[in-house]
Amino acid sequence: MSLSHTAAEYMLSDALLPDPSSSRAKGLRLELPSDRLLKFVTVGLPLFLVSLAFAREFSAGSQISCFSPTNFTGKQSAYTDTACWDSLIHHGFDAEGHAITKSLWALKVFPYSLLVVAVLMYLPYLLWRYAAAPALHCDLLFIIDELDKSYNRSVRLVQHMKKVQQASAEPEQFWEEYERARQERYFEFPLLERYLTCKQHAHALVFIYILRNLLLLLFLAATCLYLVFLHLNIFFQDEFSCSIKTGLLEAEPHIPSLIPCKLVFFSVFQLISLSVGSVYVLLIPVVIYNALQLCQWDKGLLSVYEMLPAFDLLSRRMLTCPLNDLNVILLFLRANISELTSFSRLNAVSALREATANKEDIDTVIDFMTLLAGLETTKPKH
Repeated sequence: MSLSHTAAEYMLSDALLPDPSSSRAKGLRLELPSDRLLKFVTVGLPLFLVSLAFAREFSAGSQISCFSPTNFTGKQSAYTDTACWDSLIHHGFDAEGHAITKSLWALKVFPYSLLVVAVLMYLPYLLWRYAAAPALHCDLLFIIDELDKSYNRSVRLVQHMKKVQQASAEPEQFWEEYERARQERYFEFPLLERYLTCKQHAHALVFIYILRNLLLLLFLAATCLYLVFLHLNIFFQDEFSCSIKTGLLEAEPHIPSLIPCKLVFFSVFQLISLSVGSVYVLLIPVVIYNALQLCQWDKGLLSVYEMLPAFDLLSRRMLTCPLNDLNVILLFLRANISELTSFSRLNAVSALREATANKEDIDTVIDFMTLLAGLETTKPKH
């Protein structure tokens, strides 16, 4: 055996991918990077700001300061602050002089409402985790494994072709047999192709993914409307008139009818609401973009695998509506590109293929590897 043939065999044996390790199943990402960022911001931001508000409340003490009459004792002043904070009702008069009351309880429950917002923002991710992630994990694991196996089958096929070509006495007959085998699709791997075609007619994953983004968009819009309502009705009133003439104190003549009070935490709540509202408004286009990216096919990843047999047929079938499970799987395949070992090698082969002078003679990875093995690639063109 010549030195060139020995070197070709070593090179082809090195091109084979190792068997996948068990860590692949644990390392698969079942969330897109943009979805992970949305989860971190939409859930983490209100929790962080509420923790700061609670920390300030515990450190600063009373959240209200009432201007009690000078004849009040210390205990009476403390009772006034407590009673006004418990009631949190503003007593005023309209333009005609009629007495009106306005509840400011929304300020009191504002930190707890942000906790509810954080829980609501986490619900879409729980839906995806328990309704779609298990099936997606199985799909990704199978498809990644089959893509790597398809690459290994191509390498082994090149090894066999090299041996057949060396044993063939007539090179022209070898290339005619090779062309006939390709035309009759002997090189296809129907299991993976049919599986991907089946996923193209399924819509469970895409439905859950769109539902997840719609829920997140709904909760973002509802939170923004809630904050706008607070600002228009309450967050411009840091001072109010409180009445403590109730119960046993209702008949006391020395107690004034209304006592002016000021909310100490008012500016903090304004800053928190503006921060949450502005960030959520900026995140709405990101959620819309995540949903709209399913409206077109992501052919960039599988275009590299078209160098393998049968994937040119798959690209022609992608002319249908992209709103199906296959398009969702392609998005997550790109997010898990580090787990797809054969992609980097085929990508390098694709780059070398573009730089090859005789590009018309190289249309699959089999042709390229045949060229690397030192075989003659001047097959007849019809």
